[in-house]
Amino acid sequence: MGTNAKIAKSAGIISLGTIISRVLGFVRDVVIARFFGTAIYAQAFVVSFRIPNLMRDLVAEGATNAAVVPVLSEYSTTHTDKEFWRLTSSIFKIISLALAVIVVLGVLFSPFVVRIIAPGFINEPHKLRVTVTLTRMLFPFLFFMGLVAFTTGVLNSRNRFSIPSFGQGVVNISMIACIFLFYSRLKIPIYGLAFGALLGGLIQVIMQSLPLLKGGMRLEFKSFTIPREARRMGILLIPRVIGSCIYQMNVFVDTMLASLSSIVGDGGVAALYYSNRLIQFPLAIFGISLAQAALPTMSAQAATNNIDQLRETLSFSLRQILLVMLPSAFGLIVLGRPIIQILFERGEFNAYSTAITNTALFYYSFGLFAYAGVKILTSCFYSLQDTKTPVKVSCACLALNLILNLILMWPLKIGGLALATSITSLINFFLLAKMLRKRISSLDGARILRSFLKIFLASLIMAPASFFIYNKLSSMFNGTGALVELTVLLCTVISSMGIFFIFCFIFKIEEATGILKWMSKKH
Repeated sequence: MGTNAKIAKSAGIISLGTIISRVLGFVRDVVIARFFGTAIYAQAFVVSFRIPNLMRDLVAEGATNAAVVPVLSEYSTTHTDKEFWRLTSSIFKIISLALAVIVVLGVLFSPFVVRIIAPGFINEPHKLRVTVTLTRMLFPFLFFMGLVAFTTGVLNSRNRFSIPSFGQGVVNISMIACIFLFYSRLKIPIYGLAFGALLGGLIQVIMQSLPLLKGGMRLEFKSFTIPREARRMGILLIPRVIGSCIYQMNVFVDTMLASLSSIVGDGGVAALYYSNRLIQFPLAIFGISLAQAALPTMSAQAATNNIDQLRETLSFSLRQILLVMLPSAFGLIVLGRPIIQILFERGEFNAYSTAITNTALFYYSFGLFAYAGVKILTSCFYSLQDTKTPVKVSCACLALNLILNLILMWPLKIGGLALATSITSLINFFLLAKMLRKRISSLDGARILRSFLKIFLASLIMAPASFFIYNKLSSMFNGTGALVELTVLLCTVISSMGIFFIFCFIFKIEEATGILKWMSKKH
């Protein structure tokens, strides 16, 4: 099996697990929207859950991609399994202790953190109090997710993707169950949601630790040494931590500005959350999955200085991203409102909630390809053990995002914050691409541009067709219930995909025709 085929297979495994997790995540969000809408408890949960999740990227997923996978992938090719598991055990101890310290500090300083992240809550004592309590409850979630991220990195460095991919849904299942279990039993039912997150995180840690223990990792804490490779990871991680801090500052700024209801409107924090969840669906299923699958391969290619193969892997990954993200962006732009209505509009989530969420989704969609493309380019830099360049670009984009937020939030309200994110991500992508081109001489740019233009044209033709099909079907079955509305939307999506692929073959888009050839070989 060729390198690209292996990456595609690994990405497929990750994508399948991610699809299951995201579907469960949508069920979770539908339940949250049903019981809490975009009102006080929903906003409190969004802010409190965002804090450990953002720090998770800083000390967990960020560390895994920037340092753990590249170093362990290289180490496993030059050392024995016994030495590999000895190193893994040592790093596990270090990460556990570091996460424990961060969690304790987070719990102690939660009131201060919440006031900085959501200044709009300060004048609403009850909302502020609930948000602080939720934040304290959820900070231990960071400990569990940090260990999940590390064990995921170890498994991925061994080219094992199934267990981490399918374990993602555990947290969502736990949260859904606890909403129903505690909603009528607690005075403030949103606390049950936090308990569900903690329980799910613990279960996922156990699931992913078992194969490592079986492989040879040991958890004795009697001796404590810092191996040379762990110090290498630390050196690689320092720029990534700085870069992640910059990224988190971007998100924090968005949250702060969204909490200013006098400018962007009521419910802005929750609207950004729900719209971002919809954007994350195609991004996580394919974009992040492909970047995660490609990282060990690119790391091995970089370790052997095989730049030609590294360039081919990068080009393949970016072109596959185009094939999925461009039509997905057009689809979300055209069908965003009915998607939000069908998924969320019930109970406390009313027509106003749909309107503000759709506004944010519309503007987020313009940057969908860039969000995924940045993940691929950043993974390539990490494979080269260069974590400094993405930091430099992030610094420039932080200032740009803040400026654009302040300019666009007044005329476009919540949509301005989303549009600022899209514009900044596009510039981030092009800056990273330019710098990476200098590093590896070429990005196969002509081939990527040719694919972009063809896929963009196919997506552009698909969009008005989607709009026409949806409105035609809706007028035929107007007012006949949620099930029919869902069927109409699904029929529109399937028809749109068919139209898109027809034009892919008309325009001879090699990424699409390659999928057909691969499927024909399987049969």
